[in-house]
Amino acid sequence: MSRRNSAVPEAAAWIRMMTPDDAEPIAALVLASFDEFIAPDYTTEQGVAEFRRYAEAEALRRRAEGEHFVMVAEVDGVLAGMIEVRDCNHVALLFVAKAFHRRGIAAGLLERGLAEARARRPDVERVTINSSRYGVRAYERMGFRQTGPERAVNGIVFIPLAMRLDRG
Repeated sequence: MSRRNSAVPEAAAWIRMMTPDDAEPIAALVLASFDEFIAPDYTTEQGVAEFRRYAEAEALRRRAEGEHFVMVAEVDGVLAGMIEVRDCNHVALLFVAKAFHRRGIAAGLLERGLAEARARRPDVERVTINSSRYGVRAYERMGFRQTGPERAVNGIVFIPLAMRLDRG
């Protein structure tokens, strides 16, 4: 998979690689979704603060320049979602704006993100994600399976999931 922009038919979304100018709106989308759907499950402020630091625009830019890549989905020119993949084998972030839920955006981002990961590292056989409670059912519908019990690290609550990739 190349780094060129390309259209994907899922929910009429345009999925492309992040540019540095995308970092601020991506951070805003991630934090809005986090505040509404995930933060209420956290029992300490430590986890909320830790996640907020991770999701800051400058932190996102730095990671995208390193061993992570970030893709965004746009619908009619509006930022609809994003995926961040670390080391081509771990989904670090996958968020879709509330207005675009249940339209295939997350599945399209995951499909394109995994294709990009396999293009960069053809040997990748398994991908992991640490899901919020809110996201587990959606990830299971996309093929992930729970690999362990719910955990909390630095106050961030998550359920570990993984998916085997087809050899291609």
